[in-house]
Parts: sequence; C-alpha cells; structure tokens
Amino acid sequence: MTLDHRRQWRDYLYVYPVVSRRSQGLSIGINLNRDKRCTYSCIYCQIDRGSPRPPHDVDLPTLRGELEAVLAEATSGRIWQEARFAAAPAHLRRLNDIAFSGDGEPTCLPNFDSAVAAAAEIKARMHLPSVKIVVITNASQFRSRQFQAALAILDANNGEIWAKLDAGSEAYFQRINRPSPGVTLAGIVEGITEVARGRAVVIQSLFVCLDVQGPPDGEIAAYSQRLREILAGGGKVKCVQVYTIARTPAEPNVSALSDEQLRAIAETVRKSLPGLVVETYSASAFTAPPASEG
Repeated sequence: MTLDHRRQWRDYLYVYPVVSRRSQGLSIGINLNRDKRCTYSCIYCQIDRGSPRPPHDVDLPTLRGELEAVLAEATSGRIWQEARFAAAPAHLRRLNDIAFSGDGEPTCLPNFDSAVAAAAEIKARMHLPSVKIVVITNASQFRSRQFQAALAILDANNGEIWAKLDAGSEAYFQRINRPSPGVTLAGIVEGITEVARGRAVVIQSLFVCLDVQGPPDGEIAAYSQRLREILAGGGKVKCVQVYTIARTPAEPNVSALSDEQLRAIAETVRKSLPGLVVETYSASAFTAPPASEG
C-alpha cells in the first residue's frame, strides 16, 4: 500500500518498487548505496550510519536484470496482485518513474552515470518514453565527473533532478545536514543554480522540530532568500516540496512538524516568491518517494 516504502523487494539487491503520492504513481527505486555512502549525515535520517556496511561496488549486470524484471511486473499489471500493492488506489496504479535514491547519496558512486545509462537503455528498449528517470540527490556532487556525464543522458531520456535544500543559513545547514568537510550551503546553492539553468529542477526541503521547536522564522526567511538566489541566477524551479519526517529518525530529539507548521512555512515562501509552486506533505498524510531522508 502507499505507506510501505521499504527499500527491499523480494531478494533484490538494488531495485525496489513503491507507490508514491509525490510521484503520483508507482516509482521504481534504485538503491546504489548499499554501503550507506553519503556526503551528509542528516540529524533526521533514518539510516544508521554508525554501523556502515563494507564498501560496495555496483554490479551493473545485476542492476539491469532486476530493473528489467520489476518493469515487466509493472507494465504487465502483475505487481498490483501482490499483497504489498493490492490496496493501492486506482489513480496511483500507474508507472511514473525510475528513481535513483536509497541508503545514501547515489551521485557519489563513480559509475553513477553508467547506472543512469543502463536505466535509460532499458526504458527505451521497453518503449516507456513517458516514464521519468528521477535523481533524488543532496546536490553535493553536481560538479563531479559522474554527475556531469549523467546529465546529458537524463536530458535525453525524460530525466528530472530532485535536489535537497533544507536550510537558509550556513549554521543551520551544518546543524541539520551535517555535511562532509568542505561542503557548504553556498556551494550547494551555486550547484543547484548551475544545474537548474539547463533544466527545471524540483527542490525538496525537509523541516523538523529540534527539541520540540520548529525552524526559527529567521531561518525560513533565509531559506526563501536562497530560493530567490537560485531563480535570480537563471535557475528554473518546477516546484518546491516542503515536508517533514515520516519515519523514525536516528536522533531522539528530532520530531515531525505539525500540518500547521508546514503550511506556515509554505505560505512564507509563497509570499516571498509569488508564482513559485510550493507543495506540502505532512507526516500524517505523507507518502514518500523512494528517497532516503538523509
């Protein structure tokens, strides 16, 4: 059903289907980060990075075989007969996308571009031009060789970038996202702006309560300013998704925002940036894409 977002399906290593409200249909997730590799250690992440797995190179032939099999189940309709998906409402019983996301940052992988190329080739061979290839990313690797190589493939194959932006100030960014050394909020905003000049991106922004306190008003004003900088720099933003946690986070002092708090953040952004599409997803009604919240 729509609340089941396990990144595991049958005995597969990399590929897992989920029904996603934000994707408005079936999303085929690809988890390249079985070793939990990530450039962030977000305080709200549900992944336990205190017990890392051994380094794991992606086996592309296995990935290809799994993706072909899941897409065959989806396009035939057989997947809706499984107990896990049988309760999905009729309007969500459509194949929307192949999404790179999982237990870490997918663009960290040196062969990320090869994985994207494999997904694009399989999608074309199975005659699925309307199915998107979505990359759900924390935007820290936008200047890497593998991400830059993947961009041309994405642009030619109905690709879409969903980029994380959770903060407006450097101090709050460091507190919430806990990035790897050298990763700064200014660099993230610059990277998103550069990528968004060439194609419209989705901005994903997850806000939480820390010690039962939501983000301070000044932080939301600063966050709105970062969005303004992206737009002023020529970046195109398809929409902004404002949401909160839906799963148990690693840190005990982190909790979900209320629906009212989410709506207030969204309204602040809308007033600051008229015309920008801002969507909210509450914890109570939230149906996540196949994304690691970390």
